[in-house]
Order: sequence, then C-alpha cells, then structure tokens
Amino acid sequence: MLKAKFSKRSATFSTPVKIAVALILAILVVLPIIRMFAGIRLSDFQAVFASPLFGDALKNSVVLSLLATVISVLLAYVLALCTVRANVPGKRIFGVLLTLPMLIPSISHGIGLTTLLGNNGLLTQLFGTPSIYGPAGIVAGSVMYAFPVAYIMLADVLTYEDMSVYEAAEVLGVSKIRQFFSLSLPYLKKPLIATLFSTFSLIVTDYGVPVLIGGQTYTLSSLMYTEIAAATGGSFGKSTVYALFLLIPAVVAFITDALNKEKGSSAFVKRTAASAHSPRLRAIAFAICLAVSFVALLPILSFAIQAFVVSYPRDMTFTTDQIQHMIQQRGLEYLANSLVIALATALLGTALSYVTAYLTARMRSSLSRLIHLLALTFMAIPGLVLGLSYAMTFKETFIYGTVAIMIMANVAHFLSSPYLMMYNSFGKMNRNLEAVGETLGIGRLRMIKDVFIPQNISTILEMFSYLFVNAMMTISAVSFLATTTTRPISLMISQFKDSVGGMELAAVVSLMILITNLALKGILGLIRLTVTTRKKHSMKHRKEISTT
Repeated sequence: MLKAKFSKRSATFSTPVKIAVALILAILVVLPIIRMFAGIRLSDFQAVFASPLFGDALKNSVVLSLLATVISVLLAYVLALCTVRANVPGKRIFGVLLTLPMLIPSISHGIGLTTLLGNNGLLTQLFGTPSIYGPAGIVAGSVMYAFPVAYIMLADVLTYEDMSVYEAAEVLGVSKIRQFFSLSLPYLKKPLIATLFSTFSLIVTDYGVPVLIGGQTYTLSSLMYTEIAAATGGSFGKSTVYALFLLIPAVVAFITDALNKEKGSSAFVKRTAASAHSPRLRAIAFAICLAVSFVALLPILSFAIQAFVVSYPRDMTFTTDQIQHMIQQRGLEYLANSLVIALATALLGTALSYVTAYLTARMRSSLSRLIHLLALTFMAIPGLVLGLSYAMTFKETFIYGTVAIMIMANVAHFLSSPYLMMYNSFGKMNRNLEAVGETLGIGRLRMIKDVFIPQNISTILEMFSYLFVNAMMTISAVSFLATTTTRPISLMISQFKDSVGGMELAAVVSLMILITNLALKGILGLIRLTVTTRKKHSMKHRKEISTT
C-alpha cells in the first residue's frame, strides 16, 4: 500500500519535470540536427559527388581512421595491462602522464608533431628523417589524440576483472595463450567493441590534426571544415552532405554500443586479486610505460619550447615576446571568454546531467526511457556537425553570436559522458531510499540534498572536470558560432596557424589551455581530498560514539 502511494506521488511529481527535461534535450540536439538535414537538396549531393576531392577524402577517412584506431586501442590495451595487471612502480604518475594529451586540443598535437617532424622539425634536422606531412602525420596525430581515451576505458575495465579465475587456470596448468582466448577475450569483448567504436568515431570526426599536418591529404572532416570556411552568404549545402557522411560512423558506434550494453553485465564477479608478477616482467612493463609517456609528452614539450623562442627554427633565442604578442592580439580577453564558457558549461552541464540521470535511474517510466535515449543520442553527434547545425538553426535568433549559444553547443556536445557517469552511480545506490524517506516524511529534494549529493560528490566533481576541460579546448563545436567579441581562446590556434610567425603564437595558446586545465584538475583534486578526509573523520567519529 505504501509503495503504491509512493509510486503515485512520484509519478505526479516527476511527469512535468520529465517533460521539461525532454524538451530541453530535444532543443539542444534533435531540433538543430533535423533543421540542418531538412535543407539538403539533390543538387548538394551532386556537387559533392562531382568533387574530385570527395572520393579520396572518403577513402582517407576510412582507411586512416581504421589504422589509427587499431594502433590506439592496441597501445591502450598494452598500457592498461602494464599499469593495472603488472602493477608497475609509479602507476599513478604514469596514469597522469598518459592522459595528459587529453587536456589539449587535437590541433595542438599537430603543432607539436610539426615542430618535431615537419619540414624544419627538430628531429627532421637532427636525424634527417622524412617529413611527417600527409597520411603518416594524420595517423600519428590521431593516435596521440585518441589513445589516452582508449587507455582510460580499458584500464577501468581491467581494474574490476576477477583475477581468481586466472589463479585457478594456473593451478590447472592452462597455458597463457589459452587463458587469453578463453578468459581475457570473453571478458573484454563488450568493452573492447565499445572502445573500438568510440575511438574510431573520435578520430574520423576530428579535423584538427588533418587540417594542420595532413598536407594535401584530405579527410571528410578537413574537407568539411575547408568548405565551411569558404562558404559565403550562409550557404552550407555541400557542408551538410559532408556532415551526413560524418554522422554515419558515429551513429553506428552509438547503436552498437547501446545494443552491446543492453546484453547485461559481464559474467565475471567484480572482485580483484593482488597481482603477482616477476621482477623482470614488471621491469619490462615499466620500460614500456616510460617510453610511451616520453613519446606522448614530446609534442607537448616541443610546442612548449616553441612558445618561448624568437622564431622557430631560425632563431631559438629565449624570449617572452610571443606571450606579449598574444596578449596584444586580445589573448587575455579570449581567455576570459573561455573561462566563462567553460565554467558555465560545467555548471549547467553538471546540473542537467544530474537531474536527467536522477529522472532516468531513480524514477523509471516509459518517459524515462525516452529521456535516456535522448541523452545517449548526444554521444552520436560529432562536434563539427553539431556546430554547423547550430549555425544553421539559430543564425536568425537573438542568441546567435553570443556566449550563450556556445555554452548550449558545449553542453549538447559533451553531455552524454557525465550523464552516464551519474546514471551508473545512481544505479549502484539502494532502490528503496526514496520510499524510506517518504515514510519518514522526507521529500525528494531533501533526499537529494542530504543523501544523494554527499554520496555522489566524487562523481559530480569528475563530471564538472570533464565538462570544463573539454569546453576549454574544443574547437569543432564552436568554430562557426563565435564572433570577434565572444571568441574562446582555443580558436586562436586556428587563427594563428597559417599566419607568419603564427605557429609560435599557437603554441603559446596551447600551453595556456594546458596550464588552465591542469590548474582546474589540481583544484578539484584538493576538493576531493578534503571531502574524502572529512568523510573518514565523520565515520571514525560515528564509530567512536557507537562504541561508547
């Protein structure tokens, strides 16, 4: 009887809120995408197919993205084995170093590779290596940009694998190869498919690396970017066709991932066992982590050097003139814009993700399932496509050309991941908490304030960090929405890259974005440590009281 009354009150309370959230999600993504594709004409398809660059760009996008995806995932898997299974010394430090490339735009990796292996690159001059411009540069830059994401996904999966089955296999004399095919692969099948599709989607839709280091090798994303940059009078017909092609792999990845997750959790028990490996194996794992960390940091170190020289590579004299020049080019104003956009994106995105996840995970209904599907749909929209759809949909409205539209685009672009973080967190909590609260006369809002938020604080901080960092460094989602007044600092990289002496200035901007994101990570780390310490003291105090 009590459960029935609670369910009735819950439905009365939740339905208007769910409708409001569904409308917000639809306005953020569904409406712009429908508006964009509704304007496609047959002549646009004919113009694209008649282009001499389209066929090569399509082939390059598929082949190079597949190659970069395979390399990224294999590298990520080896590194995950080294840090999780082999338990290498300093694995937390390696965890930071290996994910550091995620804190800068993809185009910054292109700058670093150009500095190292371009026509006048440091390594090119020292060792006489061939220039990296072209397909090799696109693959190398894409791997630099994407492998940290794949590493995080696979390391998290391996962390929760039950090692006792491997111990039993050792006792039974099962060979390592058979263990891999009989135990490891079945456990990794679902997350590995998700990682492959996610990595491929990330690479194929990125235009930062191909534009900077691709040379005369075009991909669909770089071709779309070039087409939009050359468009006049708001005519985006051909660009919309390119957007349609770019959307296909993302949608396939989304559908595959969604179907994959619906099949249930792994049959393995999530209980870890202490890893025991020979000193020789741990030494090899340590050497691999050290080597990959060094290579991953090289592009960052190279553009950091480039930011403080007079003119690379002609005059390597140390100078701070590039910083002063960047400030004169309104760099601090654009940095302030970025901070406002990133903070607003993080605050609004975290709040929307939290509310949406609560409605779908704790107040389930048919409407909840629709909201869940809408929230996951955001993951299937590449930033470049989303930015174009916003430009076409809102160009006649009062928000076009304002900071508000870029905040909207960023929230739409990055919402799915923090939503899933909180959705999974809510799913692990007792299903009867609200019913118990209702019995005690405690409303939902107070339950959220006093029970759920304190329990979810670590996840909330992670959501905030994810949204802030990505909003600081994104280029694709805001490229077509910014004006000279509202421009975020990340777009200065695209502005400077083709100008005389611009690479040094672009390096300064990349360095500023990296420092800002590191500072935010440090602040949130201190907050998380403080919260954890208070929880421990509180639990200890309660234990002492109960003992007394």
